[in-house]
Amino acid sequence: MTARRPLALLFDLDDTLWPIGPVIAAAEESWHAWLAQHAPGVAAAFSAAELRVRRMALLERRPELIADLYQLRREALAEVFAETGDDPAHIEGAMRHFAVKRNLVVPYADVLPVLPLLQGMLRLGVITNGNADLEVIGMDHHFEYRLSSSQFGRAKPDPEIFRAACAAMGVAPQDAVYVGDDLRLDVQGAQSAGLRAVWMNRHGSTAHLAAGVVPDAICATFDELLVWIRGQMQHSRA
Repeated sequence: MTARRPLALLFDLDDTLWPIGPVIAAAEESWHAWLAQHAPGVAAAFSAAELRVRRMALLERRPELIADLYQLRREALAEVFAETGDDPAHIEGAMRHFAVKRNLVVPYADVLPVLPLLQGMLRLGVITNGNADLEVIGMDHHFEYRLSSSQFGRAKPDPEIFRAACAAMGVAPQDAVYVGDDLRLDVQGAQSAGLRAVWMNRHGSTAHLAAGVVPDAICATFDELLVWIRGQMQHSRA
């Protein structure tokens, strides 16, 4: 059976549009330096790595916080401020500092040339579990709709966040394609909601074979994604 021609193309952000690991590492280093200046008790008692351990421990106790990683960071920080006696008035300043540094992302080289071409063919949207601010980053004009897990209250791979985004855009899930780098969160999550899913596999991983996941397409670059989308537009039924 010929697939339906897609009407909407939705994206994950971190590690799909830009690499996030080095950005978070630099943000946490800068964040800890900020804490050393404004909350020296916290910085002296906890390294950046130890603060990360505290966040993971809090997440184990409060798994619902997976939907809002900023709130997880804020609440874990409040715990250590209370333990060290530093002024909790600095918590929001620390969060603002981290947000600035976390948004210093650099898109993969193939992303910005291809997005306008895709934008001319399909309606583009975003579904993310992260806290990237596309307006701050300067890429919001490419996407007509954005939904984050912190807004929705549930995180990928929950199929409801995918269905909610499709409903908001006025397209049926079977008329939407989702693109992301994570097999479980992005590919399985989207497919379970009825969308087609493209695995953005920039590093040649074969993890999908071991995981038993069958993406609708596997692309190493946005150029390959563009070719696949063009094929879907030409050979699908309306």
